[in-house]
Amino acid sequence: MLLVIDIGNTNIKLGVYDREKLIYSWRLSVKVIRTADEIGITLTSLLDAKNIELKSFDGIIMSSVQPSLNYTMEHACEFYLGKKPIMVGVGIKTGLNIKYSNPQEVGADRIVNSVAAYKLYGGPCIVVDFGTATTFNVVSPKGEFLGGCIAPGIITGLEALVNNTAKLPRVEIVKPESIIAKTTVTGLQAGMIYGSTGMVKYILQKLKEESGYSDVKVIATGGLSEVIMGVDKDRIIDVVDRSLTLKGLKLIYDMNR
Repeated sequence: MLLVIDIGNTNIKLGVYDREKLIYSWRLSVKVIRTADEIGITLTSLLDAKNIELKSFDGIIMSSVQPSLNYTMEHACEFYLGKKPIMVGVGIKTGLNIKYSNPQEVGADRIVNSVAAYKLYGGPCIVVDFGTATTFNVVSPKGEFLGGCIAPGIITGLEALVNNTAKLPRVEIVKPESIIAKTTVTGLQAGMIYGSTGMVKYILQKLKEESGYSDVKVIATGGLSEVIMGVDKDRIIDVVDRSLTLKGLKLIYDMNR
């Protein structure tokens, strides 16, 4: 079996593969300060609940955009699971040709998602990840990571509004009945969801124009991808794959084991 771990800005995503099948997955918050023992106990509890032996893993692979958590997670994996994770970073095989001015600047999550999108859905493709940031990544038909752009995530934008205004409340990110809102709550929901959808539509249009890939496939992932799909009447997104990152980690592990 294989354990895949993605440490993001907001969540830690975990997945267990039995050969080629993703059999279990979980999300943990990164906002909670954890020691290696606390992470180890959490991992133990999650695996015990599914009757998975701690020493049954053939390998572990990890991607991270939180350098301060890397050692803690590595130590927890080594001590509790008996395996040191493969770390997605410089020098690891991905199958992509990174056409970035400085490849070390590219977030590991962007690379992992692009690997999965290209291998599973073909190129050219654009990957949109609706996370803490909304990232756009363009991959050529030859498997070249051409770059992309980074915008504020939907919840990040909402938090900025709430933290910088006196009376605007935190709201659940759900589609309101109408964009002509009658309450502050639905007004915020309409602005965040329809505003983000408009931003995504325009950025995708410009990416297609500049890349020349008019027939490019758009793959979306991240916690709020399905919310955007709910208002995407123009079908600007072709595929939503919530497990794209975990699938990418599995593909990279197979290239490097």
